[in-house]
Amino acid sequence: MNKGTRYSEEQILKVLSEVESGQSVASVARRHGVSTQTISRWRERFAGMTKSELMELRDLQRENQRLRNVVARLAVEIEAYKEVAKGKW
Repeated sequence: MNKGTRYSEEQILKVLSEVESGQSVASVARRHGVSTQTISRWRERFAGMTKSELMELRDLQRENQRLRNVVARLAVEIEAYKEVAKGKW
């Protein structure tokens, strides 16, 4: 696993299962080329999730970001229309 790479659901679950099986976080981190902090963050966010649940979470996060971008773009457009309506253009 490389630095700056988005890890697949399978990779994350594999790392977490190794830690849950009793292997030390440090040894699992070294073997997979991730930091112990990354594994700790994954444990907080994804512990106990199945692959399908993790995939659904990722899909929802992407959709949430897409919708935030749409809202931001529309807010800018609304402000521009308000300025036009005031006769400032």
